[in-house]
Amino acid sequence: MREALARNEAEGTQRPAAAPVPALLEGQGLLLEIGGKRLIDGIDIRIGEGRRTMVMGANGAGKSLLLRLLHGLIAPTAGGIAWRGGPLDRTARRAQAMVFQRPVMLRRSVIANLAFALKVRGLRGAMRQARINEALEKARLTDLARSPARVLSGGEQQRLALARALACDPELLFLDEPTASLDPASTQAIETLIADASRRGVTVVMVTHDLGQARRLADDIVFLHAGRVAESGPAARVLSSPRSEAASAWLEGRLFLDEPRAQS
Repeated sequence: MREALARNEAEGTQRPAAAPVPALLEGQGLLLEIGGKRLIDGIDIRIGEGRRTMVMGANGAGKSLLLRLLHGLIAPTAGGIAWRGGPLDRTARRAQAMVFQRPVMLRRSVIANLAFALKVRGLRGAMRQARINEALEKARLTDLARSPARVLSGGEQQRLALARALACDPELLFLDEPTASLDPASTQAIETLIADASRRGVTVVMVTHDLGQARRLADDIVFLHAGRVAESGPAARVLSSPRSEAASAWLEGRLFLDEPRAQS
């Protein structure tokens, strides 16, 4: 299984943007302060439609906070977020889905977790059942459909969480380290689901610490340092020839400390 991941990494799956890609989601001047501490500091970010954007950086850089801001789970102290050039309203939020590092499972069976999510989205009858069957098959969970979701292994729970999100047919999928602590086989299964969703046109924004994973999946990289964007651009360029000292040090495994900045 490790050989399969290594082969995927060597081959690469990045898709060059031959022409400017329309922005699906944009954040401008995003600022987040909690308890007098600035955690997100003036971030500008543009998510290209249909692209796979990996958000990378050291622990505490603000990666998970940025995803929650972009998804509308928390409100920025300052700055704005636009969805297709308009407001990030309820309609826009319904076009998105998010999977967390620790999957949230309802105290129900695997199939009931899927059914509940689709019911909330308004799907009924044969259409809902078809979506459930497709999700179970793609996530390789058909044989576990009647099992309690909370007794599944970590990899199985994460596959269910991802299948549940994708069954709702999102335009944009946020993933917060979905393969952290998973073994190579589970990681490959999750990456296969992500790649399949991407081929169907789902835009992906994903936090990862895994360089190999970034090489396998990323079209674009956004590298954060101390709550700011230190570098962003096409994955092949950022991973091979980073232009910022923060990104260079992180990619090389070196410690990078900059001077603390004054809070305005």
